[in-house]
Amino acid sequence: MSVIQRNALPWLLVSVAVIALDQLTKQWVLTSLPEHVAVPVIDGFWNWYRTYNTGAAFSFLSDAGGWQKYFFVVLAVAISGLLTAWLRRTPRGDWKTALPFALVIGGAIGNVIDRLLHGHVVDFIQWYWRDWYWPAFNVADSAIVAGAVGIALSGLLAKPKAAVR
Repeated sequence: MSVIQRNALPWLLVSVAVIALDQLTKQWVLTSLPEHVAVPVIDGFWNWYRTYNTGAAFSFLSDAGGWQKYFFVVLAVAISGLLTAWLRRTPRGDWKTALPFALVIGGAIGNVIDRLLHGHVVDFIQWYWRDWYWPAFNVADSAIVAGAVGIALSGLLAKPKAAVR
């Protein structure tokens, strides 16, 4: 008699929560914030700043002529599919693996929704110090970065497996 191993697919509920929070905040931005006008949250550090990105992180390929929209949609869907397949093989209790995967999936799909609905990603969080401005980002971007950091840390901090002889 074999024991049924429960997989980590329920962690996709975290992805759903990220997508919902991302889309709700972007809807708030689109209905409440003027375009390209800084609205201070913490003076000298943080603004709400509604802007759009047709590229990827740091506006990579933003002026590529339009094909990049489809490229980034396909890339995000492929990565999300791969991570979902890995969640299927991950034990449910392995949160150090499952949580980062779920965050990346939620963030990637949140930005895919923007690309398909608007043709660009809505960004609105702007951090800065004096004359140095970090590129504007959103909740989906934050989830992707947090997930990527989690994946990297989990790989770096993993205990080496014993060699098989």
